[in-house]
Amino acid sequence: MRRNAPIANIEDKTEEPVVTARCPKFEVYADKGGEFRFRLKATNGQIIAVSEGYTSKSSCLNGIESVRKNAADADIKVKE
Repeated sequence: MRRNAPIANIEDKTEEPVVTARCPKFEVYADKGGEFRFRLKATNGQIIAVSEGYTSKSSCLNGIESVRKNAADADIKVKE
């Protein structure tokens, strides 16, 4: 996360045509309930983070910027 988030591209799956971005990347998409979400994919394509749902795309993009900004200093917690 620390390595990938700050340099990740954005691939917006809510806009046509979808312009495919190389990993690492944030994928922005709309879920079945109509909320906007993002997932962060590492260089190898593995999903390493998934967001909460946002009511607007601009809020979702703000969430991405927050992750980019704060990832380098984030605490690391290992899921057991």
